[in-house]
Amino acid sequence: MSNGEKRGGLWIDPRTKILLLFLCVLSATMAPSLFYEMLVVALVACFGIACGKVRYSIIGVIVYGGFYLLTQVVLQMPSGNVQVMLIAFLGLVHKVYPCGILSGIIISTTKVGEFLSAMNRSHVSQKIVIPIAVMLRYVPTIREDWRFIKDAMRMRDVSPNLKNFILHPAMTIECIYVPLMMAASKTADELTVASVTRGIENPTQRTSYVKIGFGIADLTVALAFLAMFLVGQFYGEVF
Repeated sequence: MSNGEKRGGLWIDPRTKILLLFLCVLSATMAPSLFYEMLVVALVACFGIACGKVRYSIIGVIVYGGFYLLTQVVLQMPSGNVQVMLIAFLGLVHKVYPCGILSGIIISTTKVGEFLSAMNRSHVSQKIVIPIAVMLRYVPTIREDWRFIKDAMRMRDVSPNLKNFILHPAMTIECIYVPLMMAASKTADELTVASVTRGIENPTQRTSYVKIGFGIADLTVALAFLAMFLVGQFYGEVF
């Protein structure tokens, strides 16, 4: 199985994904206009679709489209404190949203073994590698615990929605968020023990059955994100 054809989608080296995230942060932070930010989100969605995260990417574009339309409505509102507050909030959303979508794609398409192998080949310090590796495994596990807790609480007629949180805040926190925090703490301890047991702190060179390396796919997506960033910086007036 080649590097570009794994898990039903494009396979990208973890080091390339980190570069893409860095370029996405720069593009979103230094975006010259809302239209340009929409193009950044579209590029991230195309990358997600290529990696096999079709549903996630399409939903991400639709949600951003809602924020984009809301921003246009807010800009037409009469000037005042409310408009200033909404513009500040939506401005933050527009800066963070593309990076959040890309981070979700990276986390869901990167296995811990692939990440560790790539970082070891790059001679990155274990003090940096270990926390990130645990995080990659921690987030999906907490998401799974969250689904289990929601299903269990729905059987008791407790749902973690905004309505229940407003009408019954104490019960919602006690039945949903307290178990989630306990599960998160337990999961953190279990992942730590499992990682140490598997020798994650071993200073010797690690071996991996996963073929790690840069290919045409890595070069293509890196150039696409780099081009998006450069277009925003040198041709921002077009947008």
